[in-house]
Amino acid sequence: MKVMVDTNVVLDLLLDRMPHAMNATQIFSLVERNVIAGCLGTTTLTTIYYLATKVVGGQKARREIRNLLRLFEVAPVNRAVLEAALVAKGFRDFEDAVIHEAAHQADADALVTRNQSDFRTALLAVYKPRELLNIVQADLGDPCR
Repeated sequence: MKVMVDTNVVLDLLLDRMPHAMNATQIFSLVERNVIAGCLGTTTLTTIYYLATKVVGGQKARREIRNLLRLFEVAPVNRAVLEAALVAKGFRDFEDAVIHEAAHQADADALVTRNQSDFRTALLAVYKPRELLNIVQADLGDPCR
């Protein structure tokens, strides 16, 4: 299963936002162990870098981006993604439409986010982190432990 991970889930882990960091850690573990294929949008990476430089400085922010690039596939945000996002129905937020279209065009099976309501009209499955973990546990016999 190929899963686009929304920016808020990545931030949960990197900023240790409790109680959400626990689910994010398990999702990252699934990606690291190749149980699921993880995907990030380029906009997620640039947002993470921008926020991380403010908190931990440029050098550590670059290290975090390198770690993310090592673990995750990158779904490009190109002209086709941006044009599709502009006309995507049901998205109030352009950034959400861009993440959705990048995931869709990268052939992701699902998107994982804590803001599920922002993706009501998605063309792919949208799960909260715990929902995704439950699905993977059911399919594969509890790899999250």
